[in-house]
Amino acid sequence: MTSPTKLLLDEMFAPRIAELLLERGIDARAVAADRLLAGADDADIAATALAEGRALVTNNVVDFERLRRAGEAEQSGVPGLIYTSDAAFPRDRRFVSRLVVALTVAAEQRHVEAHGGVSWLSGG
Repeated sequence: MTSPTKLLLDEMFAPRIAELLLERGIDARAVAADRLLAGADDADIAATALAEGRALVTNNVVDFERLRRAGEAEQSGVPGLIYTSDAAFPRDRRFVSRLVVALTVAAEQRHVEAHGGVSWLSGG
């Protein structure tokens, strides 16, 4: 069996989400919990995800799509990306549990790899 995709959660996601993923056997860490990454620019976060072999989970589609396209054009390498949205995952009382379940499935089924490096997370 192939190991699940490792994840780096962008700064809009609470460290608790990474903790819950770890409890489910998913190697995840949160930018917000890392004093060196918290507040870092998007290019540095993307570079960290790439260097660590992690897919980056983010709501920031516009900026990371720009970085992804530039990285592909320059052939400099880009991390896998899992895009989320507030429409698919409304910030209500079920937000954390729904996101953790969806990320667990995406990591275990290696959605990023199956979709050419970019996956849109569905709220299901």
